[in-house]
Amino acid sequence: MSKKLAAGADAIVLDVKMGQGAFMNTLADAKELARLMVDIGQDAGRKTVALISDMNQPLGYAVGNALEVQEAIMTLRGEGPADFVAHCLEVAGHLLLFGGKAPSMTEAKQLAKDVLEDGRALSKFRIMVERQGGQAELVDNPEKFPKAPFVETIFADRSGYVAGINAGVVGLSCVPLGGGRETKNAPIDHAVGMIIPLKVGDRIATGDLLGTVHANNPQKLTQACAGLEAAFTWSDKPVPALPLFYDTIY
Repeated sequence: MSKKLAAGADAIVLDVKMGQGAFMNTLADAKELARLMVDIGQDAGRKTVALISDMNQPLGYAVGNALEVQEAIMTLRGEGPADFVAHCLEVAGHLLLFGGKAPSMTEAKQLAKDVLEDGRALSKFRIMVERQGGQAELVDNPEKFPKAPFVETIFADRSGYVAGINAGVVGLSCVPLGGGRETKNAPIDHAVGMIIPLKVGDRIATGDLLGTVHANNPQKLTQACAGLEAAFTWSDKPVPALPLFYDTIY
């Protein structure tokens, strides 16, 4: 997925993904797509902005259907990964600013943060689930989401700094698990996936947690564990953290 979109009555905020896990592999290509889509939005009479965001590593920790929804719920409870929270506040801030709900980006992001922290965001999400015929009780009890029968935790076999977590490799490793479709009509297993609680730049020691793989059979589990380990690259020297956003196109 190279882009995501949020829209209000008069505003469109595009999240154009760039990196190893996105269709847009270079910043130049992402800027070209962003410019084109912003022009289309503005030609349609909408205030439009495109945020070019990083996908050289997974956003948040969870990869997989139920695992990602659980992470989203935990984020709405104020317990989400820092990068995911910051990303959401940035996108929400632009939408609130363009929608005329705040006079500045600083105030718009604070408004979004307030709604997140006081529980209104979680309450609104519950209402959205109910009105679309979903199981709203899962919002209050995310532990009831489907669980994979086979779970394996992967530990680091070396110390050093995380130089890369290839989001493309992670995503492709989840497809054979059933987390994505290899063919158009293939079924989706909502319980499978990965939890990767590390980011580029983190320092770890031998034996520290790399991630957890959730699978529906032992063979797929073994394959996915190998894929997860292959997604990591390492450095003996400190590595700077990746930016959440590379550019903003108006």
